[in-house]
Amino acid sequence: MLATVRDRYLLALQYKEFRTLWTANAFAGSANWALIIARGWLAYEITGGALWVGLVTFGAMIPRLFSTPLVGFLADRFDRVSILRISFTLNLAHNIALAFLVMNGLASPWILMLLALLNGTLASARMTTTQSLIPNLIPKEHLLNGIALNQATQQGSRLFGAVAIMPLMGLINIEAAFWLCSGFYAAGLVQVFRITTRSTGVINPNQSFLRNLAAGFEYVYGHPQILAMVLLVLAHCALTMSYESLIPSISTEKLDAGSVGVSYLIGAVGAGALVTSIFMAGVRSTKTRGILFLVFGLTSGLGPILLAFSNSRELSILAAAAMGANQAGFMTISHAIIQSLTEDNVRGRVSGVYAVHVGGSMAVTNLINAGIADVFNATSVMAVGGALFVIVIVFSVGSGALRRIYFPKAAATPVAA
Repeated sequence: MLATVRDRYLLALQYKEFRTLWTANAFAGSANWALIIARGWLAYEITGGALWVGLVTFGAMIPRLFSTPLVGFLADRFDRVSILRISFTLNLAHNIALAFLVMNGLASPWILMLLALLNGTLASARMTTTQSLIPNLIPKEHLLNGIALNQATQQGSRLFGAVAIMPLMGLINIEAAFWLCSGFYAAGLVQVFRITTRSTGVINPNQSFLRNLAAGFEYVYGHPQILAMVLLVLAHCALTMSYESLIPSISTEKLDAGSVGVSYLIGAVGAGALVTSIFMAGVRSTKTRGILFLVFGLTSGLGPILLAFSNSRELSILAAAAMGANQAGFMTISHAIIQSLTEDNVRGRVSGVYAVHVGGSMAVTNLINAGIADVFNATSVMAVGGALFVIVIVFSVGSGALRRIYFPKAAATPVAA
């Protein structure tokens, strides 16, 4: 049974370089999500409102809108492992500085937002470069498994980051949470320096910098299936995954659970995401994958509605876990499809374009949601977003490009159909 689990669900981990990268991203992802919780709660404590939580969260996510195209270009122009090492090093330095400021009571909301911008830029560089590097660390036939396991670190790290800082925020102090994040980044940096694979894309030397930079957008907008997927993911992230700025209000006003409630709600999202990501690593049928993609899309919209209407901590935790499970399944499949349709010579820039749409939508919508929540309430915002995405999924079946993904023909090429 253990051999079956290894060969079906953990296949990509048999490759040492991928396993090392996977471990590094697990540490970095845990630090990133712990920071989102700690920064958001500190901003909520200082100001007493959701707007600054939204601004700080916006600061951590908006760099994907402007930095990832450049990072994607760099990931095709220079060695991808070297870019990872630089981003991990700078992230560690940033986090140590932040911990010192919080410890000495100097972390005002404006400072939190400015440092969140820096952290978000470096996190974007890490994720975009990782997406470009993974196909070079494992055979093509194991690509979906590798992408699913990488998604498990990104999604499951919500759980580990939240669980790790929960006792620190509840029993010690918030400063300790920021120092723990620094420790996570340090551990990830050690792992990155163990990767030896050299990987770059292809930059046309006869074209200008801006022309090469724009090649990723031209590639995405010139391939109907990739464009349809990117736009669908944009709607998904905006309407169902932009909840970080709402969680402190829900925890305090609805559940009366304070900072600990923020941790266990985000942790529950991570737990559900981790289970689904590992499950997706074992799915091999293109037909099954297409049906699951449609189902995960529909249920991703229902999860926020369930959380909005839950009246107890237990039901809220289950609703949050359901949100994480469905969102992770949807994002894992969408990322695998886009990567399988993309040529390696432009993979870094396409990953950057993908991140622009994903991160930009989440950053802007988190800010908008926070402002609306201060006028109305956070639960209404979540419920409306979930309902809108269910409508988007229903109408998406009418798109020929997406319908071929939902219901691929039996003879179609795996994933790329």
